[in-house]
Amino acid sequence: MWDEAVTGYDFGPSHPMDPVRLALTMGLVRAYELDRKAEVVSAKPAGESTLRLVHRADYVAAVRAASADPDQADQAYGLGTLDDPAFAGMHEASALIAGQSVGAAEAVWRGEAAHAVNFAGGLHHAMPGSAAGFCVYNDASLAIARLLELGAERVAYVDVDVHHGDGVQAAFWDDPRVLTVSLHEHPRTLFPGTGWPEETGAAGAGEGGAVNVALPAGTGDEGWLRAFHAVVPELLADFRPQVLVTQHGADTHFEDPLAHLAVSLDAQRAVQEACHELAHAHAEGGRWVALGGGGYAVVDVVPRSWTHLVGIAAHAPVEPESVIPSSWRDQVYARTRQSGPGRMTDGRWPVDWRPWEDGYDPADRLDQAVLAARRSAFPLRGLLP
Repeated sequence: MWDEAVTGYDFGPSHPMDPVRLALTMGLVRAYELDRKAEVVSAKPAGESTLRLVHRADYVAAVRAASADPDQADQAYGLGTLDDPAFAGMHEASALIAGQSVGAAEAVWRGEAAHAVNFAGGLHHAMPGSAAGFCVYNDASLAIARLLELGAERVAYVDVDVHHGDGVQAAFWDDPRVLTVSLHEHPRTLFPGTGWPEETGAAGAGEGGAVNVALPAGTGDEGWLRAFHAVVPELLADFRPQVLVTQHGADTHFEDPLAHLAVSLDAQRAVQEACHELAHAHAEGGRWVALGGGGYAVVDVVPRSWTHLVGIAAHAPVEPESVIPSSWRDQVYARTRQSGPGRMTDGRWPVDWRPWEDGYDPADRLDQAVLAARRSAFPLRGLLP
């Protein structure tokens, strides 16, 4: 899913969410000719009825008003804040990004594509009635809500952004048709301060519908992969989703300026491959919708990570050791006056990690985090902790 106009989602020159990250990603996708391996399409912006699947009418009206006159943004709705400054055309750009994710979900559900990627999406913090954390409309929640509207009975959402996927969890807190799983830096040390293992869904029908793995700051490749594989595959095998929706924020990377994990590009690629394999193993027909998310090392990390994602989804994976085309590095310098990375790896491929069943250490903080998540959520789903 691509439309050049998504780069209009622009909070201003001093904001860390620089839309150049989207343009450079698409440039790298083209440099590897992945646009010839996958169909590149655009969807229309999400309309009022689609936005209302998740967002309140008064909030959508507030976004429209701030979009028309940014000086009149209502901070009661999270608009015009440091995190979410209002800008002209904000509604249009946000609705367009949401429309791409909804369009991706529709294409996968209808069998027009087995996999679909919207790396401009993954804006997982937006709430039904407010903007938050650089997110105006929650395209991930809207895509899931559209799948439910089309008749899906089981949708799994897996979020590996460094920040908790709080907006998606909130949207489906009491809906047993949706399983949300988030692996993120511990809420003690990072925004939004939620995503504790004890957050498991609403009492009653929603119990066990939310799973949270709160990782200690400093977690690196081995621990991150260990945690993912200790939780996600077993949950998906049990839930048997008809569609798998994943969010691939690149801000877990050790170079990211806004967080404290120490994950490499190579581990991010490994999780992308795992999500692809899990979709084929557990989602009907391999139905997979993959979204972007956070990521503020906008030259060195984000374009490489999401180009890997596109290649994996297109069944044309980019080799980690491949030399990045000089045409793209020229583009990077022309747009940013920075030198782009030279290869599609951080030099850690393949990443070594130990399975959860191998060498559990009760004194290890990572293992404690995994066990806390399993103990809180797994028994609610009839699984052993």
